[in-house]
Amino acid sequence: MLQLNTRNFGEPGQAAIVLLHGLFGSSANWGTVARHLSPNYRVLVPDLRNHGQSPHDPENSYDVMVADVLGLLDTLGITAATLVGHSMGGKVAMHLALNHPQRVMGLAVVDMSPVSYTHSFDDVLAGFRAVDLAAIRNRADADVQMAPSIGIAEVRSFLLQNLVKRPDGWGWRLNLDALAAAQSEILGFPPQTERASFKRPASFIYGELSDYVKSAYEPEIRLLFPAATLCPVAGAGHWVYAEQPRGFMACLDNYLDRWPID
Repeated sequence: MLQLNTRNFGEPGQAAIVLLHGLFGSSANWGTVARHLSPNYRVLVPDLRNHGQSPHDPENSYDVMVADVLGLLDTLGITAATLVGHSMGGKVAMHLALNHPQRVMGLAVVDMSPVSYTHSFDDVLAGFRAVDLAAIRNRADADVQMAPSIGIAEVRSFLLQNLVKRPDGWGWRLNLDALAAAQSEILGFPPQTERASFKRPASFIYGELSDYVKSAYEPEIRLLFPAATLCPVAGAGHWVYAEQPRGFMACLDNYLDRWPID
């Protein structure tokens, strides 16, 4: 178990919500959402292991990521919390809810299904590796070097948030070696026992333009999360809360208002 760097919003006496970022992201991704929720909830926004300012470790399985989040709750004396997870963070949230349901009051999964995906993130890793950290002077230089591997400027801008200047030069906050080694685990979903089921209401919020939540995946969602509801967000792709923040918050607020977690 690693001690996760965590941003805190709201007051300790309020019901707790944990926001979990996706692959190559960090707690900074959730700032707008955390501030929206903070008047009514205690909001915890950790950097998952090998991301942001949290410690690095060679292992990056969903089992150890769940253990890290449980350790965070234990350290803060939080018996149960609502989990909101995007992408890889959504799989962490689902795996935790299925195996430790007593620790989860509510669950919102953002553009992710409990399935194994067949794509890879080799192109993203190639983009990171293309940057000559010893030669760059600023992020603009890094952007130019990354562009041949990653053609979409918005994606490069997101990835380059992980570039930091230290006293000894530029470096990545990410543990790229550990993430590359865990690629198959990250794209997969851990096998669950036959009895695994999260029976509380759960919300699957997804972008209508994304292919991470397909109709073909709905039977698996219903099997593991029988009280799940699906909330599509028009005009959004995979980065639902960044691309269509109003639509995303409408889905999340509706879920939290319908199933109070106090």
